[in-house]
Amino acid sequence: MTIRTRLGRIPWQAFVVAATAALLAVLLPPGGTAQAAPEGTRAAASEGMRTAASGDARAAGPGESRPVYSYDRAIRESVWVDTKLDGDSDGRTDRVAVDIVRPREAAEQGRRVPVIMDASPYYSCCGRGNESQKKTYDADGRPVQFPLFYDNYFVPRGYATVLADLAGTNHSDGCVDVGGRSDVQSAKAVVDWLAGRARAYDAPTGGKRVTAGWSNGRTGMIGKSYDGTVANGVAATGVPNLKTIVPIGAISSWYDYYFSQGAPLYDSGPEWLSDYVESPAARARCAAVQKKLVDGAPRSGDWTDLWSERDYVKDAHKVKASVFVVHGMQDLNVRTKHFGQWWDALAKHGVERKIWLSQTGHVDPFDFRRSDEASPARTERRAWGWVSTLHRWFDHYLMGYDNGIDRAPMADVERAPGKWTTDRVWPAPGTAARTTLRPGTGEEPGVGVLGTRPAPSGATETFTDDPKLSETDWAEHADEPTAAKAAFRTAPLAAPLRLSGAGRVTVTATPSTASAHLSAVLVDLGPATIRDYAGEGEGITTLDRRTCWGASRDGDSACFKETAPDTQKVAQTVVSRGWADLGTYADPHKGRPLTPGKPYTITLDLAATDHVVPAGHRLALIIGGTDAGLIDPPATKPTLTLDLSRTKAELPLVGAAQALSGTARTPRTEGKPLAGLDAPRPTRPVPAAR
Repeated sequence: MTIRTRLGRIPWQAFVVAATAALLAVLLPPGGTAQAAPEGTRAAASEGMRTAASGDARAAGPGESRPVYSYDRAIRESVWVDTKLDGDSDGRTDRVAVDIVRPREAAEQGRRVPVIMDASPYYSCCGRGNESQKKTYDADGRPVQFPLFYDNYFVPRGYATVLADLAGTNHSDGCVDVGGRSDVQSAKAVVDWLAGRARAYDAPTGGKRVTAGWSNGRTGMIGKSYDGTVANGVAATGVPNLKTIVPIGAISSWYDYYFSQGAPLYDSGPEWLSDYVESPAARARCAAVQKKLVDGAPRSGDWTDLWSERDYVKDAHKVKASVFVVHGMQDLNVRTKHFGQWWDALAKHGVERKIWLSQTGHVDPFDFRRSDEASPARTERRAWGWVSTLHRWFDHYLMGYDNGIDRAPMADVERAPGKWTTDRVWPAPGTAARTTLRPGTGEEPGVGVLGTRPAPSGATETFTDDPKLSETDWAEHADEPTAAKAAFRTAPLAAPLRLSGAGRVTVTATPSTASAHLSAVLVDLGPATIRDYAGEGEGITTLDRRTCWGASRDGDSACFKETAPDTQKVAQTVVSRGWADLGTYADPHKGRPLTPGKPYTITLDLAATDHVVPAGHRLALIIGGTDAGLIDPPATKPTLTLDLSRTKAELPLVGAAQALSGTARTPRTEGKPLAGLDAPRPTRPVPAAR
């Protein structure tokens, strides 16, 4: 049933919610909505605050949930949900701790509410968000601070916020298994409980049974990195009442977090991460699980059953939830292959989806595009910021508002710091049939050309792996012969050239030793101002001033530090990357020893991205060995000879024919090479432990 209004067709449930909210706006005292921001904040001066987070029910636009419920009076409680697993083998099924904040008025009037849920292992060890917020509790153990803004903003608008501790972390029982059955079931059991299909209690052991009669069963999961990864995993189980997920910088296959086609990305495996996030009690009882992680993830890079269990891409056909993907195109922690392969699998199975791609590294959209962009006259929105977009997304999928978010452009892509474009669909149309570019020799050894014509038989280039050099070193010297890489460049482009999606590079290489790693990177050769993704903030600078997003109370403020783009002028920009162990030439899941002097052909997957190479710039393909800071070196230091006639790049390009058709003047180069990539790479593999 739908009801027609001047605003269009609105589901009857949403109409009832809106009517009730309007009544409550009259009945509730002013203090029953958002409270005043703490002294010294910029809440009153922020345009985003005035329109989206002031707490004034009249400030919200039509067809939106409105902040009419008291945040100060909200019910705060903890329950322990039975996962039906016994991960620590203590003879009892594990219970995971769940902290809940929900509107009291809705409960008093018998109205059920939808749930926004973030399941995480980081609530006590490491914190969440740019300010590393942790859960806090009062003297009686009741939850006080809920990290991030979701509770402050959405609870007054009629949502419950649910924060679940993964098994083995904070107040939960069981063991962490890093993306495996325990992690996923930790969160899925909570989703089931919210729909009446699982059991929960008011204590970690024993206790009274607790039901979620206040929940309408509609749950949306959100989270950055590990948290978003768990959302991907739960969605891939096909659990029915999970209506949407919002994975931010999330992993889609745990093998690809630790390896790239056999090449190790870090010097340790999942057992280190498990030990890092587990509670002290879990660490003492989970030695058997730790051993399974070590034994199941050999440093050889071979695929095992452990990785199959942690591959959510293969189960994309089970996903019933809509998916709103957010990822930094320069994320060198959870690298962009993760969103690319997940997105493609979801598209193949017709999953409703949306995507935001920023120029940042591993950064939350709350910190790179928090507020709406106003029109020049400041009378209307020119572009939706993160809070407003997320609000519309949850209103549509969890409350049933027909607000048009499902018909809006599919993709938002950041083209320059703070400058965004939209696309009706993503990747760009026409990129499914990749354009083939081929390397050829140039006037100097190691500095070749890149175009559509194949190299003649017998054309070669040779380089020697230097584990001390990175992709930024290679890019800086793309026009110079250097021993550690082979570079191939187009002529200056006659028109802009867009790379949209994931490509691949096929290489035929002859090694001098029994082991070798290969790297392939695409580089935009030309001056630009970009976000400094290699800096401490991975493209953002955190400021001292704050803005407020929702309601505050003692111990849980809605006010967060603002950020600004951290930019750098550069002379070249790496835009896509791929790595592989040459020993996986016959099978990407299993390595083999190499025979020195024998040629091998291998295809490296290039990570998904969306980048426009401007007219006058050049596109370069660079092939090297160890990409320092991003993959670990092989056991030997090989020299590799490339057979150029059997080497090619297949790229998702838009505008290739025009861009490569003539000559253009190369713009004057200003800027410098980006600093080394050690900064964004953690000393240990910890996805977003802040």
